[in-house]
Amino acid sequence: MDAIFNIAGQAMTAQSMRLNAVASNLANAESTVSSTGQTYRAKQVVFTPVPIAGEAVQGVRVARVVEDQSPLRRAYDPKHPAADAQGFVSFPNVNVVDEMVNMISASRSFQTSVELMNTAKQLALRTLSIGQ
Repeated sequence: MDAIFNIAGQAMTAQSMRLNAVASNLANAESTVSSTGQTYRAKQVVFTPVPIAGEAVQGVRVARVVEDQSPLRRAYDPKHPAADAQGFVSFPNVNVVDEMVNMISASRSFQTSVELMNTAKQLALRTLSIGQ
């Protein structure tokens, strides 16, 4: 029973980090400069399986958060304060539609893990009530 709670907890933590990355990407989708002084690059969360001690199942954890290396979006706007010598402005490589899909997917995965924990808890409580 501990494995179920462990796996669901790991999944919730991983999806929470994914939601944080999506929020960061959406918040910076139109910014021309990040806190480092460079153009913001979309962040992607990389998951890795984690074996559960003594069990034949695996959980999940975040291996790392990486910057998307796809090209930045460039737009011609010579009046923009961040425009280069040719009049182009570099915007983040954030695809808002993709990020919304990621947000929905992560939210549903998180909710599924919550439901799994609630179901396991209810089953454990019913099992305990049988002995009464």
